[in-house]
Amino acid sequence: METEQLNEVEEQRDRNFEWWHHSHPTFAGITGFFAGMLYVTAVPGAFVGILRLLFSYETAEKLFPFVLIALVLPIVMLIKRKTRRFAQFMFVGMVVTAMVVLGVASLVLYFMVDA
Repeated sequence: METEQLNEVEEQRDRNFEWWHHSHPTFAGITGFFAGMLYVTAVPGAFVGILRLLFSYETAEKLFPFVLIALVLPIVMLIKRKTRRFAQFMFVGMVVTAMVVLGVASLVLYFMVDA
């Protein structure tokens, strides 16, 4: 009897935020954008960190271009209809983050060379 009541209470708690994932209009956009930001920064960093732990510096440098294989995941997500909206915003997050990083890096280099 008590377990049934506990299960009902847990199901009720789970349903409190169920609407947000399924019917909120910006859920896919926000999560996709921030997933893209994280994907473009964390995946290459983690890949390089793992390569440096496993291999010498020269070998890790030669193997680094294989990080481009990680782009297969967002491309596959674009193909499937259920994940297409998320993947579109993920690409936007990836592009915006890459542009910001490259812009800041170019400004830093400009000021370092100019000074």
